[in-house]
Amino acid sequence: MNTLDWKNIPFGYSDTDYNVRCYYRNGAWGKIETSSSVMISMHMASTCLHYGQEGFEGLKAYTGRDGKVRLFRVEENARRMQKTAERVLMEPPPVELFCEMVREAVRLNARFIPPYGYGSTLYIRPLLIGTGPEVGVRPAKEYLLIIFVVPVGPYFKEGFQPVDMMIDRDHDRAAPLGTGDVKVGGNYAASLQSLEIAKKLGFSSTIYLDAKEKKFIDECGPANFIGIKGKKYITPASSSILPSITNKSLQQLAESLGYEVERRPVPFEELAEFDEVAECGTAAVLTPIKKIVDPVAGKTFTYGNGEAGPVCTELYKAYTAIQWGEVPDPFGWTEIVEL
Repeated sequence: MNTLDWKNIPFGYSDTDYNVRCYYRNGAWGKIETSSSVMISMHMASTCLHYGQEGFEGLKAYTGRDGKVRLFRVEENARRMQKTAERVLMEPPPVELFCEMVREAVRLNARFIPPYGYGSTLYIRPLLIGTGPEVGVRPAKEYLLIIFVVPVGPYFKEGFQPVDMMIDRDHDRAAPLGTGDVKVGGNYAASLQSLEIAKKLGFSSTIYLDAKEKKFIDECGPANFIGIKGKKYITPASSSILPSITNKSLQQLAESLGYEVERRPVPFEELAEFDEVAECGTAAVLTPIKKIVDPVAGKTFTYGNGEAGPVCTELYKAYTAIQWGEVPDPFGWTEIVEL
């Protein structure tokens, strides 16, 4: 493991030593189990395979300048997983169970946590699946919560550098009254074709419009959209947008820095009025956008001179400084894991 190039590791899967698991059976959650296997044994009629009864989360562990390992808002991830579970009729894991499993997964794989100074992190993936067998369309009676970890570099290889995005009018990520506001795999399966098209055309990702009217900005592929207009931080409000923990935190941070936060519908035409735009999420953190192209409408919106704007830069630096333990955490977002 000493030969791993922490500075250049990709954002992708690689094996680590252990994962942690907990089963829900006979009406109760069991004890936390440790496994060194990357395989899951399940019934061929498991509801996760047939009816999409599954949900997942994503968070990171950071080695700070002081050498301590921090988690960021892990309880928010636990509560969001509960909301996902309730939406697709899975058994919601207790917050305390979720958090302890995350801590244990980090502790067991401590040697895979990237050191401070390389911009790499330990990505944590909690996964909740229906494992009970059913043939009729109904919820399972048994569930598995599994948490594994993997060291990763930045989601976009450019790091904190502006990217180009494409408006996709031919695909919808989620229906207005569907599951867009929870973190189920079906939302991401629905986006794969669109993202593949965007990448083949040279764009980093896709921007979706609202599925009902195609008039408003919805999400940026796997991330939330942000627009900056003067001292205003503007982000879309929609029933089909995943409530990003990163966006929620950035809004709180922006207010503390003197910005006015607006969460409201964002008309497509307003893209021409923003000083800066960006996408945000656990994987992408905060990534500035330098160009948005709408092939169907024949419009291109450009921002800045190819470099990150001053507001995005200020927010990114202040936000990541808290995550890396470089400055005090005035919001109580971080938690130190005792290894």
